[in-house]
Amino acid sequence: MGPSQSMAKSKFYVVWHGVTPGIYTSWAECKAQVNGCEGAIYKGFSTREEAEEAYDSSPYIYICKATSSPPKRGETKTDTVSNPPTDRTDTVLPLPLDVQAEAVAVDAACSGNPGPMEYRGVYLRTGQVIFHFGPMHGTNNIGEFLAIVHALALMKQKGVNMPIYSDSRNAISWVRQKKCKTKLERTPRTEELYQLIERAEKWLKENNYTTPILKWETSQWGEVPADFGRK
Repeated sequence: MGPSQSMAKSKFYVVWHGVTPGIYTSWAECKAQVNGCEGAIYKGFSTREEAEEAYDSSPYIYICKATSSPPKRGETKTDTVSNPPTDRTDTVLPLPLDVQAEAVAVDAACSGNPGPMEYRGVYLRTGQVIFHFGPMHGTNNIGEFLAIVHALALMKQKGVNMPIYSDSRNAISWVRQKKCKTKLERTPRTEELYQLIERAEKWLKENNYTTPILKWETSQWGEVPADFGRK
């Protein structure tokens, strides 16, 4: 999520995920913690009491209230996915009854394979896009793999544990094996991507987690809510 005019007027800023998570009393301090930090999660509050309560809670309770900055040139504004359901009240999305709302769905998109790749994660209760990365030259499977690990790492850092839905069997398998088994050639063009892959593999090898990673059954449920809609 990005800064907004309302944040500039706030007196207290909660950084759930950033360089150094905590509560800050100026936008300059907050900005220093989130600029350039992948998956940064933060929000401004008018009182310290509100900020302290928020910092001690899951960011996903508050994230749906955040306002994101306008998209940059060439980007698509994808802050919230919304399509209100008619048969359940625990989500703003039309989820099948057997899909949990207290969960995160991830997906990747790639223009060409390989080509410009990006991925994102969506909190299913609110439809909020909680992280977005890319584009970067890569493949769809790599993006799906990185998206799952991104969600795992973010949840572990914030003490949140909820299922992750992915529609990629390959990515789910790679995560369980702690190895991204891509055949994409390592070249100067893909070096930065490979560094991200190695960092994700290292995280998987060094961290234990109990987060369920579930297969999103597209044939039964339709496209995963994190889908970029480019098919």
